[in-house]
Amino acid sequence: MLVRNALRLLLHTIPNMEVVGEAGNGHEALQMIGRLRPDIALMDVSMPGLNGIEATRRAAKQFPRTRILVLSMHGDRELVRQALVAGAAGYLVKSANSEELKLALASVLRGEVWISPSIAKLVVDDVVTAHGTRTPEDLTPRQREVLQLIAEGHTTKQIARRLQLSVKTVETHRAQIMERLGIRNVAGLVRYAIRTGLVPSSD
Repeated sequence: MLVRNALRLLLHTIPNMEVVGEAGNGHEALQMIGRLRPDIALMDVSMPGLNGIEATRRAAKQFPRTRILVLSMHGDRELVRQALVAGAAGYLVKSANSEELKLALASVLRGEVWISPSIAKLVVDDVVTAHGTRTPEDLTPRQREVLQLIAEGHTTKQIARRLQLSVKTVETHRAQIMERLGIRNVAGLVRYAIRTGLVPSSD
């Protein structure tokens, strides 16, 4: 909330920039983008229920005219790669100053891709998915959603209620995820989800 408040105040200082809505999670963000159709959507990587990468992936497909600028505390090359593959128009670290934010917004509005200069050198060679590695893109949208909820600590019954699925269906999704990723237990799924940015690390 503090970050959102600070960002809102900062955006209000930029000429011709209007904040038309705010969302607390990925599902809300998708609904608001669909309803408001903004020119730019600032998407936080770490959000409950549906993370920013997955929300970006869905928004890019459903609302291609809205440019997505992903925000993150971390300049991890894997997160940047995932954001760009998902359809983001830019990736901005939250430590960026106001001038960098203005440059990023202007760049994205022009149809260009923006990556924070502090991390650009880390990802120049990693934009294209590396061959032979298992990535979240290998899973279906539903499987990624189930994986995120598992990693967030939800039980099978809780996931079933939340996604309006049967317990058996959730168990089937979990088994398919493990098979596709080559992971044998839930602990491994959690580690994978943290490493690939589906959920934030507790560190």
